[in-house]
Amino acid sequence: MTQITFHKTRAGEYRGFTCEGHAGYATYGEDIVCAAISALVINTINSLEEITGEEMDVFADDNRGSIRCFFVNSPLKETSGVLMDSLVLGLTRIEQQYGKKHCRLHFKEV
Repeated sequence: MTQITFHKTRAGEYRGFTCEGHAGYATYGEDIVCAAISALVINTINSLEEITGEEMDVFADDNRGSIRCFFVNSPLKETSGVLMDSLVLGLTRIEQQYGKKHCRLHFKEV
């Protein structure tokens, strides 16, 4: 299962997120759930960097299937917040369609 944890302040501002594990929907290389999650997460990180110029620390471990992204500045730029909301929306839809057995979202107050 892929677990995604969004770290937010009490005021609802994003501070970062982690994405860990493989979805286990199908065999490695053919797992459409894992591919969809990866595409959303990587595209969001690339967009945050290239479109909004948001400063962040990103750590990835392909072997463990994990990526961590934490923002340097708070609050985020408005456009960055919209990109994060879009990531949450896309991942929520995956969780709803394929079940929490393969994708589970968590929200942690920091």
